[in-house]
Amino acid sequence: MKRLARFLILILTLCALPLPALAHKVIASVFPSGSAIEGEIGFSNGSMAPDLPVQVYGPDGALLGETVTDADGFFLFTPTTAVTHIFRADLGAGHVAETTMPADEVAAVLGVKAPETPTTAPPPVATGVALSAADRAEIARIVRDEMRPLRREIAAYREKNDLQTILGGLGYILGLFGLAFYIAARRRLNG
Repeated sequence: MKRLARFLILILTLCALPLPALAHKVIASVFPSGSAIEGEIGFSNGSMAPDLPVQVYGPDGALLGETVTDADGFFLFTPTTAVTHIFRADLGAGHVAETTMPADEVAAVLGVKAPETPTTAPPPVATGVALSAADRAEIARIVRDEMRPLRREIAAYREKNDLQTILGGLGYILGLFGLAFYIAARRRLNG
């Protein structure tokens, strides 16, 4: 009878242990893309947010415009003013994506002088190569298309293989071996 009670207590204790949550993080990022701002919205497990409305706000909270993600979770937005742009999208189930592009980066996209900031920026580097606007747009498109899969792979890798997950797995293995050795020792003492 005592063995059965101990076994039931052990089973109940194991059932009450906290288990890792199968959650995912929201991925939201923006970057310059020629004369527009490109961004992506999705989850760290690799599933992206297709056909999702994205609102763009200024630093004062005023709505600057809206855009929609494509089938791969990417969107394009053409800015009109050199102010900080805040991109927000509601993915449902309490997931809200929010990311910001600072005013100096927006100014670079627009091709205007950045607003004055107290910090000093490094001097511009002369390239020596003059490209037409069409060439720059084509190069930006090619680089953007090549970078998309890399961003997804990096986000998925970060989510799946972090140090905490590895150490947690080792802890479970050591715990199971300890439990097995404890049970074996108890049997040897009783028998």
